[in-house]
Amino acid sequence: MTNDLNPALNPSLASKLAKAALGHIEREYPNVLVHALAGPDDLGTPRALHPIFFGSYDWHSCVHSHWLLARLLRLMPDLPEAPAIRTHFNQAFTTPKVAGELAYFARPTSAGFERPYGWAWLLMLAGELRQHAGADAHVWDLTLRPLADALVIRFEAFLPKADYPVRAGVHSNTAFALALAHDYARTVQNAGFADLIEAKAASWYGRDAGCQAWEPSGDDFLSPALIEAELMRRILPAPAFRDWFARFLRDAARGEPATLFRPARVSDRGDGKVAHLDGLNLSRAWCWRGIACAAGDDEALRGVAEAAAARHLAASLPHVTGDYMGEHWLASFALLALLA
Repeated sequence: MTNDLNPALNPSLASKLAKAALGHIEREYPNVLVHALAGPDDLGTPRALHPIFFGSYDWHSCVHSHWLLARLLRLMPDLPEAPAIRTHFNQAFTTPKVAGELAYFARPTSAGFERPYGWAWLLMLAGELRQHAGADAHVWDLTLRPLADALVIRFEAFLPKADYPVRAGVHSNTAFALALAHDYARTVQNAGFADLIEAKAASWYGRDAGCQAWEPSGDDFLSPALIEAELMRRILPAPAFRDWFARFLRDAARGEPATLFRPARVSDRGDGKVAHLDGLNLSRAWCWRGIACAAGDDEALRGVAEAAAARHLAASLPHVTGDYMGEHWLASFALLALLA
């Protein structure tokens, strides 16, 4: 295990997260297909339509579950689950299967498929594989790279025409997608892509101030307020971010708006939409930890941010597994928070 791991991510917890992902990345059903039909010949099973990412209830959850496994494998290569992860990656990341995924995106009816959430998670997976060492990982990276390149092209076509951000707390949120895509651009040293993301983020969010934080909504898994701050933390120099944040959430150091500091209640974890709120708690913990790190000399802000992160993590980390409505995706958000 590396020395820079957050102490909350121990081998036991890492194994729990890895086992959860390995248990559903090849589970084809139940499955939610977001699939536009141009005619009867377009009908197909999840596995036929998506040769790699057919499991985990939906395409994007399967993608980010692969990211989770890749991340854990790099951080803890001696995990008991590591051989199973390597075996799965060797059979999943093949040239014919990547070609199948590319073919799906090339369909005329797939222009908006998984935009922007799934696109961003695929880039996160590709960026993670780029950082691995070893011959096998090099093959995984090179094999998946054409799909990542195709989605960068899609982002580059989409962002210039997207005049307005999407501030929802679900998959359509643009700040979340840009935060992940920016991580990828920096990892692979694609300066042009990073510049495009930074310019778009500045135009969408740079003048925001006095955030009211009307949240949570009933099926949020992202905080529209905090994920915007997490994106701006990534693209701005630290002093500029602190100035922006002081305008955006003016009373954060005093724990206001209180709704951002209070974990959401999850009344029914068997309800897929209500279970989103566990993801909200985990993604808020991720954001609050990032904000705490960027607080500089503002000890009051750092203190309330760290405390809020701890409360949100404690509220939902115990519920990452246990019901498939959450289990098929929550581990990835838990890992984001644990490694923030």
